[in-house]
Amino acid sequence: MRAKITYFVTAAVLVVYFVLVGSRGLLLIQQGTWLTVAFGTAVLALPVIGIWFLWKNTRFVTRANRLAAELDAEGGLPVDELVRTPSGRIDRDAADEVFARRRAETEDTPDDWRCWFRLAIAYHDARDTPRARKAMQHAIALHEAARA
Repeated sequence: MRAKITYFVTAAVLVVYFVLVGSRGLLLIQQGTWLTVAFGTAVLALPVIGIWFLWKNTRFVTRANRLAAELDAEGGLPVDELVRTPSGRIDRDAADEVFARRRAETEDTPDDWRCWFRLAIAYHDARDTPRARKAMQHAIALHEAARA
């Protein structure tokens, strides 16, 4: 719940920032000189890119949460079985065994979104964000293809 509140507060602050930056860009364009129009156009590009990025991330999180809810209803959410050091970091040697099992499960059933979801969670727990995101995107794509 705390993560959702943080996400929504951050998104709201970003939207306010985009509005402020966009209004400054419009003011620059209204000045009418070639230099201010060029700067105003460049400034307007920032909120457009930011809004697109925010929309893509919100869409990704919404879909991933939908998969998590469906998997939870089936009783298939993965258990955190990664061994941690006393400081809370993942023990990489022990984590390799968990990753090997998750990858083997995914290789055995490559069209099952549930396996990809569990692999994404294992990567996320190990703080391997790029792999976690790619695995989750693949799980979402498989889930959507199965529903179509």
